[in-house]
Amino acid sequence: MQAIFFLLNAVAGFFTALFLLRFIMQLARVSFAGQIGDFVVKLTNWAVKPLRRVIPGIGGIDWASLLAAFALQVCLAGLMFIMVGATPGGDAILVILLIAVRGVLRLAIYILIVALIVQALLSWLNPYSPFVPQVNQLTRPLLKPIRRLLPPLSGIDLSPLVLILLLQVVLIYL
Repeated sequence: MQAIFFLLNAVAGFFTALFLLRFIMQLARVSFAGQIGDFVVKLTNWAVKPLRRVIPGIGGIDWASLLAAFALQVCLAGLMFIMVGATPGGDAILVILLIAVRGVLRLAIYILIVALIVQALLSWLNPYSPFVPQVNQLTRPLLKPIRRLLPPLSGIDLSPLVLILLLQVVLIYL
C-alpha cells in the first residue's frame, strides 16, 4: 500500500508541479521559448488545452493551468482517502478540498524556492546559461520588493536568501 501511495504521490506531484510552473511562468510573463518552457508546455498541453475551451484566461492569468493543478491534487487526496478506507462524505469532501489547496500552495512555494536556489547556483557556476533569463524572470517579481528594502551589500545580493527564509516560514504554517 505504501508503494502505491508513493507512486501516486510522485506522479501527481510531478504533474501538479508542471501545471503550477506553467501558471507561474504565465503570471510572471516568462517566455515559453526555450527548453524549460517547451518541456512544460508539451507535458501539460493534454490537460490545459481542453480546459482552456471551458475556462479562458482572464486578466492575463492562466486559470486552466491552475485548475488542472488543483483538480489533480483533489484526485490525489480523494484516492488517499479511499486507500485508507475512509468514505468521502460531507465533511470528508471539505477535508479533501483543503488538503488539495494545501498541496497546491506547498508545491507553488517549493517551485519558487527551487527557482531561487537554481538562480543562485547559475549566477555562481554558469551566469551565461540559457536558463538564467527564464529563472530571473520567474523570481524577479518576488525579489523586487525585497531588493528595495535590502539593496546588495558590497555586490552581494541577499534578497534570495531573505525570500527563501520567508517562504520557509509560510511553509511552516501550511
